[in-house]
Amino acid sequence: MRIAVFGAGGVGGYFGGRLAQAGEEVVFIARGEHLRAMQTHGLRVDSIKGDFTVQPVQATDDPSRVGKVDMILVAVKAWQVAEAAQAMKPMLGEETGVIWLGNGVDAPAQLAAELGAEHVLGGLTQISAVIAAPGYIRHVGIEPLIAFGEMDGRLSRRVEALRQAFERASGVRVTTPADIQAAMWEKFVFIASISGVGAVTRAPAGVLRSVPETRQMLQRAIAEVTQVARARKINLPEDIVAKTLAFIDGMAPGVLASMQRSIMEGRPSELGAQNGAVVRMGLEVGVPTPVHEFIYASLLPQELKARGEIQF
Repeated sequence: MRIAVFGAGGVGGYFGGRLAQAGEEVVFIARGEHLRAMQTHGLRVDSIKGDFTVQPVQATDDPSRVGKVDMILVAVKAWQVAEAAQAMKPMLGEETGVIWLGNGVDAPAQLAAELGAEHVLGGLTQISAVIAAPGYIRHVGIEPLIAFGEMDGRLSRRVEALRQAFERASGVRVTTPADIQAAMWEKFVFIASISGVGAVTRAPAGVLRSVPETRQMLQRAIAEVTQVARARKINLPEDIVAKTLAFIDGMAPGVLASMQRSIMEGRPSELGAQNGAVVRMGLEVGVPTPVHEFIYASLLPQELKARGEIQF
């Protein structure tokens, strides 16, 4: 397959790198020093599943020079989706699939509005990986999982082709859920809760799950997202709260969510696409979300400061 990875950070760099390592034709859309390092020295990935380097790397900051591709893996931040959708249009062929791999559940609809619903698939990943330095990705925790599927649940040729490509890659577990929307919401239940509680407390996963008060806060946050999802007719497992807590209990104790890291470092974050989205969608369906309301309101001033909209 010819695959474009739009955004070569921790998620895009890891999963795109594994595909390139397996022999797929992968083009990374990146920028700045990270792009220049990849073009000069290749892409280095240090991973708990085995270190590797991709050299040479196909990478550019100009999607119009890539040509048509079979699949686009979108791994930008949630607030960058609309801009990315515009930029990726030259890479779209008639059958090209576009898979959102970031956090949040709003992006597929945003992509469909710009590119056409026929191109858009749902997707998710589970991994803790970061850009450690330009051209260098460090995978520090969580067994790497990628899941994707057509939004209407059908098993298409493009889904099967990408599944087979990932099956050939090492260091990745791949699934194609029958209900990708439910799968995306399962991740959203987890990521919005641990990101928000982690960001407001500044504590890693091992602390959040061990201190009784923060564990209770986590459980309540998870329950709120679950209630919003069910009110929106999302078919989540009955044991989703216990299942999510069990997943958190199995994480490496030092793990920080990406949104949490951004907030702690004073950078723009996905607060609006995670905790803000829970609050918004809760209001839409009449479900109270007091924990997420507290998290969103508490973190919003710092988010606005990071975006240059207020000063203090």
